[in-house]
Amino acid sequence: MNMSNGNHGQENMRRAIELRDERRERWKKEGERPLWQNLSMFGSLGWLIVIPALLGVLAGRWLDMRFGTGITFTGALIVLGVAFGGYLAWNRMHKE
Repeated sequence: MNMSNGNHGQENMRRAIELRDERRERWKKEGERPLWQNLSMFGSLGWLIVIPALLGVLAGRWLDMRFGTGITFTGALIVLGVAFGGYLAWNRMHKE
């Protein structure tokens, strides 16, 4: 085991503990979020995934009709839209 890897692991652990302690202190000060706020975040996360996927469907259908490629572009752009939406939702969750 390389010493630099061990130090890197200890640094990651220290940052994780500090982050947990910061969250705990913030929770003690602010308390639990209201139910309506949790539900609204859940809804917005859903839309962050659905809208890019729908845009992928629309763009994919248009490209498929234009080039006569069946559902090739539609399938690819749906996957890209869902992946991009998941990325946006992930960032939104870690921002809150």
